[in-house]
Amino acid sequence: MRRAVVVLVAVVVLAAALGASAPAASAATTRDVVTSFYPLAYAAQQVGGRRVAVTNLTPAGAEPHDLELTPRQIDAILDADVVFDMGRNFQPAVEAAAGRRDGPTVSLLDDLAKTGRRGKDRTRVAAKHDPHVWLDPVLMRAVVARVAREMSSVDPKGASTYDANAKELDDALVQLDADYRSGLANCDRHVILTSHDAFGYLADEYGLRQEGVAGLSPDAEPDPKRIAQLVDRAKRDGVTVVFTETLVSPRIADTLAREAGLRTETLDPLEGLTDDEIAHGASYLTVMRQNLTKLRSALGCH
Repeated sequence: MRRAVVVLVAVVVLAAALGASAPAASAATTRDVVTSFYPLAYAAQQVGGRRVAVTNLTPAGAEPHDLELTPRQIDAILDADVVFDMGRNFQPAVEAAAGRRDGPTVSLLDDLAKTGRRGKDRTRVAAKHDPHVWLDPVLMRAVVARVAREMSSVDPKGASTYDANAKELDDALVQLDADYRSGLANCDRHVILTSHDAFGYLADEYGLRQEGVAGLSPDAEPDPKRIAQLVDRAKRDGVTVVFTETLVSPRIADTLAREAGLRTETLDPLEGLTDDEIAHGASYLTVMRQNLTKLRSALGCH
């Protein structure tokens, strides 16, 4: 009887040991991916699935351009299996920390300029200082493809998973592109007034013209001459809406709206989601569709 008890105890101990080691083995197969802000985090999470642990360096509701890193975030950058950032000084603190890494860092703007899927994509990204490529579903497809390739490179055993996940997201982006293309094909107006020049790639893709109040920097102060030019443009083209943004003060857009007698509406540049949006299940795809609805209304599309 005593021997049976000893054997039973040994079995229980062995089972407990095996159970305790299972999470460690699982953790060992998880790749640490660091991304600089929301669109890249979204792509990495969708492509990586359960094989990756994704860190988004830009907190929910924060404006990414002026991000300052904590020591813990710098450590995460240095220790990650792969880092995805935009490059071209979009987030200088992230790029400075990533420059100290031994492992791979993918700067998407540089990468797209070299390897865009279509010839005109490469030209557009190379010629512009505008970083907002993710607002064009066609260019976002190229971002997703690049993320999948790099993940497969650092984790070859997961390549089939990454390819399948990337294909699923690519299919959704193809449909999003088709919806934008058809939804903006027949509109009474084609000029969009925005707080700053975040929607240039989207406008180029779908036959629109963007006029930004503040240029590429959301914090730039337009001079009175620029405001007067936009007031004249709004009247000439029958513009009815000035678009503000979620993470930037609407003060500049409100000034133009008052001067030109226009109403304001929010158009999301998707640089980050708020806690409230996350709690309500918002994502890149849902916000892009909300943007399409608002554009169609402002432009009188039918």
